[in-house]
Amino acid sequence: MPTVAVINGSLRQASLNGRLARALALIAKPGLDLLTARIGDLPLYNQDMETELPAAVVRFKQEIAAADAVLFVTPEHNRSIPAALKNAIDWGTRPYGTSVWLDKPGAVIGTSGGAVGTAVAQTHLRGVLTSLGVALMGRPEAYIVFKEGLLDDADNVTDARAHKALSTYVEALTRWITRLT
Repeated sequence: MPTVAVINGSLRQASLNGRLARALALIAKPGLDLLTARIGDLPLYNQDMETELPAAVVRFKQEIAAADAVLFVTPEHNRSIPAALKNAIDWGTRPYGTSVWLDKPGAVIGTSGGAVGTAVAQTHLRGVLTSLGVALMGRPEAYIVFKEGLLDDADNVTDARAHKALSTYVEALTRWITRLT
């Protein structure tokens, strides 16, 4: 079963995107194993730290390298990606020549309570990831509007239309990973 490192761009404990990531993990079983790659303990990127990488950075890079693919689950902050997510992406490329992103199959998804979901952040994130050589799944795109009743208390998708859309997304991700690995 392919493993997918899931990076949630939100550090908030009750994050909507964290809930979406858990819901996707439930839908993905048994075809994919979605594993959370923590980013909240990563220090702010500083090239001076590259001579002896902090333990959290080493752990993060190992998790990404060991995974068959990566799934970025992002909120939208000020029409862009969260600083914590960009920081994790930057650490994944450093030191020069040790990027964990090059040719890694990947996908982007996100949710918010707004009418356009996380469309602008996802567009920005796709540009960053493509420039780093992540082999991004182009379709389907998924801009999930988080609304009351979308998930139950255990993060199961309870909305039938959303469940179908997310199942289709997971099926496409599974095919994408299988094709590239």
